[in-house]
Amino acid sequence: MDKQNFNNSTATVDSNTSLNYKHLVLENVNRKNPISDIFISDGDFEDAKIFYPSKMNENQNNQVDISEPETKNIVQAFYLDNNLDSQVPIEHIPNDIDYVPSPFIIANTIEVPLNHLKNDCIIPVFSKDNEKTISHQEFIDVVLSAIQSAFPYQSISVPEIRVSHQIKGRTPDAIHLNVKELLEHQKTIYYERMAFIIKIPSITDVVNGNKLSLTVGGVRSYNLENLYNKKSFEKFKFFIGFQNKVCCNLCISTDGYLEEMRVTGTQELYSKALKTMQNYNAENHLMEMKELTYDYLSEHQFAQLIGRSRLYQHLPKIEKQSIPALNFNDSHISTMAKDYYEDKNFCRIEDGSINLWNVHNLFTQANKSSYIDTFLDRNLNAFEFSKGLQKNS
Repeated sequence: MDKQNFNNSTATVDSNTSLNYKHLVLENVNRKNPISDIFISDGDFEDAKIFYPSKMNENQNNQVDISEPETKNIVQAFYLDNNLDSQVPIEHIPNDIDYVPSPFIIANTIEVPLNHLKNDCIIPVFSKDNEKTISHQEFIDVVLSAIQSAFPYQSISVPEIRVSHQIKGRTPDAIHLNVKELLEHQKTIYYERMAFIIKIPSITDVVNGNKLSLTVGGVRSYNLENLYNKKSFEKFKFFIGFQNKVCCNLCISTDGYLEEMRVTGTQELYSKALKTMQNYNAENHLMEMKELTYDYLSEHQFAQLIGRSRLYQHLPKIEKQSIPALNFNDSHISTMAKDYYEDKNFCRIEDGSINLWNVHNLFTQANKSSYIDTFLDRNLNAFEFSKGLQKNS
């Protein structure tokens, strides 16, 4: 593949070969030190039984060749009941038609098609040398190309793109015109912030009755760049994880997320995105999410979590440094408290208890109101915080 000429097509990549399948086996696992004693004080959690299989896209030689991307061994996850000999393919659970689609982020964003970015938006430059930035559409095209290299036999969805903070301008010939006199071709726009996801619907699994689909995406925020200077490293956020199709919440783990991917061009962007996808341990991430379903908070413990999370925002800086980070504000915590009673998918059960998988989804559901530039960081924090609640001392 000539990586200097990226394939800009968003056409579906159909599978022409059969997939290999692996067992997801339950075994014992040791716990690590918790944060549960900080945010909740009573009640012990029962150990979950789990085993982490090998990485989904592991190179047999444990090497990543960026110059020539190597086709990886693709593994399709199975839904397993208690009898490991009885395998039920994921296609036999409820179809996508059973789910009501919703945006993966809301806040102040709007959805736009890729063609709008390519045809209707200008590209910002670094003002001191007039060097162009890597545009939003280039970022998406590069990631599409990397996905096709990492998952050559999987179907790929059309990118779902959300933008915010529209920057308006006008062409030089319209400098003296009033706003109402401007013609369409005299208006210029671009978006300061952009987030997108690309789903790989042929790689799925089920957690607590929720169908998850492998998903890749990223964030670009021009407000994080110094566009008033000369061209330098450009910063991107990139992830590979899963999307919960029940609510379209994203599930992100540490090894599938690059908080600040610094690159000088599209070639380096392609290489780092591909390397992240190759190193991502999908099976481990799925097992950690399934592990959350074994542990519950009582109504009293959840109330303590909500209360202490509100207190966390007002702790002195020195005290905050000595405890695990919680990147959610009072508005998010209020949404979680409301959804604990009202959310039809992740609310409490009859006795008031709630499992940690649902707690995690209350976090990620509330996170949809975050701005684009903080969205992925808080999503990862939700997963790490939920795992921290789970661990015993």
